[in-house]
Amino acid sequence: MIPLTEKIGSLETRLDEKDINRYWKMIINTMSEGLLLVAPDGTILMVNHAFEEMTGYKAGEIIGKPCTTLECDACEMILNSGAEHWCALFAKNQDKNCRCNLVVKNGSCLPVIKKATLLKNEKGELLGALETLTDISELIQMDHEINQLSRQLEDRGGFYGLIGQSAVMQNVFELISKAAESSSPVIIFGESGTGKELAARAIHLCGPRKGKPYIELNCAAFNESLIESELFGHAKGAFTGAYQHRMGRFEEAHGGDIFLDEIGDVPLSIQTKLLRVLESKKIERVGGNRSVDVDARIITATNKDLYRLITEKKFREDFFFRISVIPIHLPPLRERPGDIPLLVNHFIRVLATKTQKSISGLTAETMQAFTRYAWPGNIRELKSALEYAFTVADADQIDLAHIPPRVKETTRTAAVFSSETAPPWPVESEKSALIHALQQTGGNQSKAARLLGISRVTVWNRIKKYGINLDSNSL
Repeated sequence: MIPLTEKIGSLETRLDEKDINRYWKMIINTMSEGLLLVAPDGTILMVNHAFEEMTGYKAGEIIGKPCTTLECDACEMILNSGAEHWCALFAKNQDKNCRCNLVVKNGSCLPVIKKATLLKNEKGELLGALETLTDISELIQMDHEINQLSRQLEDRGGFYGLIGQSAVMQNVFELISKAAESSSPVIIFGESGTGKELAARAIHLCGPRKGKPYIELNCAAFNESLIESELFGHAKGAFTGAYQHRMGRFEEAHGGDIFLDEIGDVPLSIQTKLLRVLESKKIERVGGNRSVDVDARIITATNKDLYRLITEKKFREDFFFRISVIPIHLPPLRERPGDIPLLVNHFIRVLATKTQKSISGLTAETMQAFTRYAWPGNIRELKSALEYAFTVADADQIDLAHIPPRVKETTRTAAVFSSETAPPWPVESEKSALIHALQQTGGNQSKAARLLGISRVTVWNRIKKYGINLDSNSL
């Protein structure tokens, strides 16, 4: 048997510099990083197999082309005396290591870590640059998934974070499950705070796209010029401040789902472009000149009356019909009061873990106040009220002294009519209560406030909130 050291020694002898030169192409083609050799004038001289797989360009298609074909947004170009473009990498005579985006053959953006090393001969003359590219798109996708998992842990319980045993919520859960199996657009209707974001995420998580990206965008958070870039991305130099290529949300969601919240706030010009995306499955970046194929199921949500917006010419009817193939309506909390104790117990468990307080529940009187209150802010307001209670409470149970004053107002309103046969309106309807009180007092806000057990300022605020016309014959 030949000793291992002799084997290694013989291998070293056999694999001399001449052999290494002979097999160097085979060596670089085993690399997982993309590699390209660029001449000082920017011409691509060589690429390896990993580069071909990453960019979609075959060696025969890219060799001899300028490196600007890749539209790297970290590259700097300068003009020499011959008015030709030269890479600043050579002019500065230094290596470079950076994160950047390339535009690959199909037009999509590829995020990479690029390392460029200058090659020189014995005289110190530049021969070219050797660049290695590491694909980090999977790392970015992992970041998205970690963020989603973190939010799921916070909202754990119920049906993918949605809590409810009422018949109306069971119907919602069933419809979500069926919608998840389809690739058709889904629109979620519901008042603010009803859980539209959770419902959209549930559609993604219980469907066949759950292992693919899930990208969210609140359309109300951006103006017209910014939302186009957020949705479709932009090319470097497309506008002032566009220093790099930007991958849009549709491109990030390729293969998965994209959730566009507050779709009723999208400008008409963007609605037109979204309609084109839905029909063609292609996007164009702001400032770009190439179409990019995207496969992303669109989920939208709104708390606005889109039918009214259509009649007011503020929302495109054809766009509405395109995004509302599968409509899902989330009921407000006042229409499912039986679910309030479930939600309260869920949030108490979450808050007790987060704050390390030993609060275990609500007193019977406080729970009664919670079930009587109309919750105009729905589940979001309920959670906020409990967060407030956890801040001020020192006892094991939350009582009326620990909850926001607005929640106690309904209890006082009910007490006003406790000596009568029945209140003339449903105590759980804040708007109806105010209208009936104004009717009984002839529109006198001070008397209505005393009747409801609230301040005159609160009455005035609610009149503005609900758009009640005091001069109307209905009062």
